[in-house]
Amino acid sequence: MKIAATWRYPVKSMLGESLDAAEVTPAGVGGDRARALVDLETGRVASAKNPRLWRDLLRMRPAGDGIVLPDGTFVDDDLDDHLSEALGRRVTLASTPPDGAVLDRAVPDQVLAEGIEARVATEDTHLPPNAFVDFAPVHLITTATLATIGAATQAGSVDPLRYRPNLVIDVPGEGHPEASWADRELEIGDVVLRVIAQTPRCAVPTLEHGDLPRDTDALRVPAKQNRVAPMDGMTPQPCAGAYATVVHPGTIRAGDDVRFR
Repeated sequence: MKIAATWRYPVKSMLGESLDAAEVTPAGVGGDRARALVDLETGRVASAKNPRLWRDLLRMRPAGDGIVLPDGTFVDDDLDDHLSEALGRRVTLASTPPDGAVLDRAVPDQVLAEGIEARVATEDTHLPPNAFVDFAPVHLITTATLATIGAATQAGSVDPLRYRPNLVIDVPGEGHPEASWADRELEIGDVVLRVIAQTPRCAVPTLEHGDLPRDTDALRVPAKQNRVAPMDGMTPQPCAGAYATVVHPGTIRAGDDVRFR
């Protein structure tokens, strides 16, 4: 197994950037989800997991000290005003999570059934303390999982960026190998990660991501192939990829070997 790609997403739910080398700390990849938008009306963190309100975040790209808006305009001053106008809601760009930070996660099956503009049921997702990640500091996915999902889609392939991983791990074959990795440790150079659970998927993979068009198969296929309970006590959900914690920090580079410890 090898690292095929490394990514970070400087602003939560906005487009990411490929890295030649990822500095990994106990909090995850350096600069990953370092900022997020907060809805000034509700106090909740903005996330494309609620696509009716926030899907346009996936058409925005951080660039240096500014942001490229969906229409291609680069802005680096009065960011709150520009972002509020583009999204149609009053927001502020925050680098520190609110106390008890929460975001809305639209029920994925309802989004598939009723569409991205429908008012569907949402679930509260409580973020870890002092972080904008959803559950764990590192998210990974294997090429085997991507190939298995892609082969069952109408397009015949699926772009890994739909699943917003920090690490893409080259694993030959097919299936969902991450399903057997819970509680195992991965050694990547001087970095050690502990896999804790498969990643339950929301509506995000189905949405437009920059130039990538909407594709509901990115969720429908995992829902058929790998609907499981990510952890004991959870209801079965479509899963693809896995969450991990950082046992030992360091640097990860594309091409690094990945070994079970």
